[in-house]
Amino acid sequence: MERQDSSINNYNHSINMLERKTLVITGVKKIDTFDNLHFILDTTMGYMIIRGQDLELVKLDTLSGNVTIKGTIDSLEYLLDKKNKNEDGIFSRLFRS
Repeated sequence: MERQDSSINNYNHSINMLERKTLVITGVKKIDTFDNLHFILDTTMGYMIIRGQDLELVKLDTLSGNVTIKGTIDSLEYLLDKKNKNEDGIFSRLFRS
């Protein structure tokens, strides 16, 4: 009998947005940081930043890697992997002019 690996790395990554108000993301390894304007997620496809207004974490399922966010979604963006990023860091990229 083979042992099944329950790691989130094996889950598919998908994004489902409904009317820019609800965002369901699968394949999330962890949430690095969040507030009502930004979410930074580590997904199976790389780091992702979600920008918007009045953002809130509605559901977090750490076993399956699912996250649900509500608010006004303005943008989604994938960032370079943390290990490969330059010295500026994720936060300096967030707040560049």
